[in-house]
Amino acid sequence: MNIALVTCESLAQYAAPNVEDEDSLLTRYLREQGHTVEPRVWTNPAVDWLRYDVVVVKSPWDYFDRVEEFYQWLDRMETLGVRMLNPVATVRWNANKKYLLEMQQAGVSIVPTHWLERGSSVNINTLFDILGSDELVVKPAVSGGAKNTFTLTKQESAVRQPQLASLLQHEDFLVQPFQPEIQQEGEWSLIYLGGQYSHCVLKTPKSGDFRVQHYLGGGIEPREAPTHLRRTADAIVARYAADCLYARVDGVDANGELLLMELELIEPFLYLASSEGALARYEAGLAVNL
Repeated sequence: MNIALVTCESLAQYAAPNVEDEDSLLTRYLREQGHTVEPRVWTNPAVDWLRYDVVVVKSPWDYFDRVEEFYQWLDRMETLGVRMLNPVATVRWNANKKYLLEMQQAGVSIVPTHWLERGSSVNINTLFDILGSDELVVKPAVSGGAKNTFTLTKQESAVRQPQLASLLQHEDFLVQPFQPEIQQEGEWSLIYLGGQYSHCVLKTPKSGDFRVQHYLGGGIEPREAPTHLRRTADAIVARYAADCLYARVDGVDANGELLLMELELIEPFLYLASSEGALARYEAGLAVNL
């Protein structure tokens, strides 16, 4: 296969000394299997996307900083008829976290969420009552890498009010009750390749933090997915990502139930080095989806 691996201009800010660069790992493996793999920056207008058998969206980790440009790029891929994985329509749908609202309305259990529209005004104190929590997590509706994501307590409301008001001038946000399970146990990530379950990791934040990303000091522990979490994640992927090369279901185990935090279908880190055979399953997923 002649493969374009979609990336961005720089991945340096997401690197961690104890975690191998996944793009390099995947590129090396696929080349060893006889494929031609070329990293291609999505913002480079000179790239001829039609010369590839498939365009694999791997690490465009700046799309949330230039989302309108990203949508235009997706439109171009669609117009050209490029074979893209994950599919263009899925990537477009998944770019804005309001997809969670659609999933919730369809019966998926998500972390309770209150939506804040761009340009709206909000009294922070009312958010604690709406969500029934003394601690909240605020994040943009289009984001990645924990950008502009922070916790909020009642004691901080007066100080944080101007910050939130300023952020809302630029984009939509969502607010959720802080999930103590993240610090008590961790956040579960179940990874699917070619529509089939592949492997699972438990991510834990460093002491005093709530963010689990490895480049922010979080820990990664390969684990077998608990049966009850796996059952829910299987159903989510079957419904929303059956035609995807990859999917990552992120959530917490709340009283024996998977509460979905995010369904990652654009550019998730897939922890391919954490599970024997994951790279081969990734390659097999490529063939299944073409």
